[in-house]
Amino acid sequence: MRNAIIASLQAAGVVFLLTQAAPAGAQPAAAPASTPAKSQPKPAPRAANGKPDLSGMWIITSALPLFEGEQALAAARASDQALGRPPPGPPEAAPYKPEYEAKRQEFLARRGIDDPMARCLLTGVPRIQFRPLPLEIVQLPDRVIMLYEIHHAFRIIPTDGRGHPDDVEPSYLGDSVAHWDGDTLVVEVTDFNEKTWLMGVGTVHSDKLKVTERYTRDTFDTIRYQVTMEDPVAFTKPWHAEETFRLRPNERIREYECIENNEDITRFEKLLQEDPLYRTTTQN
Repeated sequence: MRNAIIASLQAAGVVFLLTQAAPAGAQPAAAPASTPAKSQPKPAPRAANGKPDLSGMWIITSALPLFEGEQALAAARASDQALGRPPPGPPEAAPYKPEYEAKRQEFLARRGIDDPMARCLLTGVPRIQFRPLPLEIVQLPDRVIMLYEIHHAFRIIPTDGRGHPDDVEPSYLGDSVAHWDGDTLVVEVTDFNEKTWLMGVGTVHSDKLKVTERYTRDTFDTIRYQVTMEDPVAFTKPWHAEETFRLRPNERIREYECIENNEDITRFEKLLQEDPLYRTTTQN
């Protein structure tokens, strides 16, 4: 089953990613006509310091059909409704400045064949948080460790009050430091390279990107994930997205070797050879 999920990531990745960027002017989903009585969820566990313990094996809500079928997604939505959690709205439109929007449109016109992830390059933040493969969080007194099945990736996030190091170098996942805001872990990520896409096809950014993540374990079984992306070079205003992580204690991190089963490289090379823009560029 897991191999089928990985294959779907590679063979249909562009289709999935195209759903992550909303058209301009998208409106939030209408609220339900009536609000059912709220149930009492099992409370989130607490660490020794009194803060919510984020530890556990998690998958995003939108991955439930891949792992457990459509009925699991329906059950999760019903649970959310019973808890009074609003349904997810449409993705927020990317607030690009004209020159960066032109770049995005060029990538869209090229059918997403330039996607760094499809070539097995490390997925950046926040895109890696939206991938439909397990994420394990290990919370320690002075740091939070995130282990991803995808790309063998990991993040070690200090929570002891330290700032970003002076010798940090630009990277795919950037540099993360965190602090607690009440019961929410707030992670500030900076020092990115410019080699990743943020959400969907062509969602490029500059090296001035700053990402602020908020992790709130609002029940025993869920973490509310909210992210704000700020880029004074590429954006006209901050860009927001959110997801709900679902606890799956019987899942585990498995070996993920992107390049072994990646048919996208061959397919993309063929598309590139057929692309008039590519032929013009390589012949000049």
